[in-house]
Amino acid sequence: MAVSEEDIQFATDLFSGLGPLTTRKMMGGLCLYSEGTIFAIVHSDFGVMIKGDGAFKDTLDAMRLTRWTYQRDGAAKPTAMPYWKLPDSALDDPEEACDLARRALTFL
Repeated sequence: MAVSEEDIQFATDLFSGLGPLTTRKMMGGLCLYSEGTIFAIVHSDFGVMIKGDGAFKDTLDAMRLTRWTYQRDGAAKPTAMPYWKLPDSALDDPEEACDLARRALTFL
């Protein structure tokens, strides 16, 4: 199921404090870019997720955020993607969401 136009508008509004954003539909969702670097995705099943790389992965894990994983057919264990669900507080607070995005971008 694809993300809705409302989901896209919500995410672009949420991160508008970062400056101009570009988007691209892919992976059954929407990728969000700042200056050509992907920093978040919107997925119809998982919502808004922030990308974690480098030491920022440890920060997201320490915040006890849910990492996006999926099970491939025949695989022994789930595959972990480098994205974590935003905390509910960040979904209600564009400043918090943009702070997390800026932190993510420093490691990408």
